[in-house]
Amino acid sequence: MKTSSKFLAVLLFISSFSFGQNVTKRIDSILSDNYKKNPEVGISVGFINKNEEYYTSYGKLNAESQTKIDKNSIFEIASITKILTSNLIAQAVLDHKLKLDDYIDGFLPKEYVLQQNLRNKIKISDLASHQSGLPDLDFPKLMELNPQQPVSSVTAETLAAIVNNCSELKDYGKYRYSTIGYTLLGQILEKVYDKSYDEIIRAKIIKPLHMNSTLTKDFNVKNLTTAHNPNGGIQEFFKWNITASAGLVKSNASDMVTYLKAVLNNETTVGKAAIITEKVMYKDEKRDMGLGLNIVTDDKNTIYMKSGDSMGQSSIICYNRNKKWGIIILLDYRNSKMRQDLLNKIYDTVLK
Repeated sequence: MKTSSKFLAVLLFISSFSFGQNVTKRIDSILSDNYKKNPEVGISVGFINKNEEYYTSYGKLNAESQTKIDKNSIFEIASITKILTSNLIAQAVLDHKLKLDDYIDGFLPKEYVLQQNLRNKIKISDLASHQSGLPDLDFPKLMELNPQQPVSSVTAETLAAIVNNCSELKDYGKYRYSTIGYTLLGQILEKVYDKSYDEIIRAKIIKPLHMNSTLTKDFNVKNLTTAHNPNGGIQEFFKWNITASAGLVKSNASDMVTYLKAVLNNETTVGKAAIITEKVMYKDEKRDMGLGLNIVTDDKNTIYMKSGDSMGQSSIICYNRNKKWGIIILLDYRNSKMRQDLLNKIYDTVLK
């Protein structure tokens, strides 16, 4: 019996549509169950599967508001900002502005003077994969000084002093998460493009992808969610400062799905740059790291992910290039365990 190509196309469409419906219903069921158990935690999730977008959300913008959180509600994406920065570094590679194995010495602002034994030691890729060995910010002390805006006292001068006073890279080549490393990457981008980080991320990611709700310096908008610390207290959103490239971008589920769509498209500049960031730059018994990305591989899948925690919100982004799906989870509470548990459950029961 002959089967027409038109009939096959219809079958494929029905199969794909059913798969999409099934996946989205199961994701929503997981999120609905979580919200019933934790009604104080607002959540917004965006999912993309082969260019088909899906969104679900629970909760309200704040305790007094009747406005429900939706795909357009603004959250702090916190350290997910780092993968935007690493993508910009990879775009700079494509633009022949730098190489990943270049030493950072000649790319830093003039305020930085590395000590003699540290010169021609740290590569750009070392900063991006958290293995530079440089000291980091003392967050407990900063939080003690200003629990609402702990990084407000961090300036170009204080950063330069920390780096310039470093006399030994005690754990060079070993993984140690670093805010300073990604702040330096932002300054390196400013040096090679002769523009501010704000101008660069707007010109090379936000505007080309029409991510109109991805915010930098100005985030005084009506659809801003409320941030809560682990104790439930209201927390301010971080104000824009020198550490912006490490974690100060604000966005929503819709724009982050737009970003995922570009990442999963090998023909876009963002997609080509993302492939560079996915190369393993660091490996030990606990993790594989690309440029800002955690890489998890089993016998069937390679998953790329990045989490983010501000003082009052938590988030995680994850994608599978081969299977062309990606997901963003945004919480209006700082609860790293909840966002990780949600991703694990969605992955293990729906996406694996």
